Amino acid sequence: MTPLVDGFGRVADDLRVSVTDRCNFRCTYCMPAGGLEWLPRSEVLTFEEITRIVGVFVGLGVRTVRLTGGEPLLRRDLHELVAQLSAAGVNDMSMTTNGFLLAAKAEALAAAGLRRINVSVDSLLRHRFAAMTRRDAFDAVMEGLRAAERAGMAPVKLNCVVIRGTNDDEIVDFARFARTTGYEARFIEYMPLDADEGWQRDQVVPSEEVLATVDRAYPLVATGTGIEPAQVYRFADGAPGSVGVIPSVTAPFCASCNRVRITADGQFRTCLFSLGETDLRGMLRAGAGDGEIAEAIRHAVAGKWAGHAIGAAGFTRPERSMSMIGG
Repeated sequence: MTPLVDGFGRVADDLRVSVTDRCNFRCTYCMPAGGLEWLPRSEVLTFEEITRIVGVFVGLGVRTVRLTGGEPLLRRDLHELVAQLSAAGVNDMSMTTNGFLLAAKAEALAAAGLRRINVSVDSLLRHRFAAMTRRDAFDAVMEGLRAAERAGMAPVKLNCVVIRGTNDDEIVDFARFARTTGYEARFIEYMPLDADEGWQRDQVVPSEEVLATVDRAYPLVATGTGIEPAQVYRFADGAPGSVGVIPSVTAPFCASCNRVRITADGQFRTCLFSLGETDLRGMLRAGAGDGEIAEAIRHAVAGKWAGHAIGAAGFTRPERSMSMIGG
């Protein structure tokens, strides 16, 4: 099996699959207050189509698959898709969710083959959480975290997008929460993928600043794993839990990026910030064979660019926002 390799020698073996563009939150950095116009159901990939496309990727060397959205748990009977993907050869499957519906579904998802979970939690203050998500759902999300832990999905990871002047005063609180629960608190730099296109560079809290803030309260030690874009640290005093940072803006990991993405409507993107897409859904529904689809994937990956160039003079943000692309 020849792996998927781009023109810079990077192997693409981590696939992100958006199963829906719909979301039950209206996060202030992700969507406008009035929401977005959702895709018609006919344009969204079916479970069978997702499974077939993912099967082609597995045949091309993809090792890990992450289900995303929108909010993936809005897809009815998502555990059935997890089971189908497991049967298709996906052994390392995870999901990113806002956690609102997780409590009722964690056990079935784990039984079907979901191994790990990332839950987006941008504030530990109930009133701020409600303001940022435009939904009073803090308690339900916390119960979802506990349900995922009980179901054996470990480690439970919290994704916190840190925004200057909004939630950057909670950095130490998240570290303390990680120490108390044993979870991993992941701090993600704010990226220019907001639907309102209001992103400003001065809203970005650099990961170095995040780590320094935590380290002053709870000294950190690098784990040295280097497996994922997240730089992970444990607590020097041996407390449970960990802290991770994803410096997508100030120290991008483009040079070693192994990620590719499929949107809910079946468009293949080789970068979160891609300006072009490959229509795998169109090929599939036109009767293309797996070999043709594999060749289209190889061609797209071969043309993957060096990096997104956020902050450079020539940077162009994609037309789709994060909720339309998938995390």
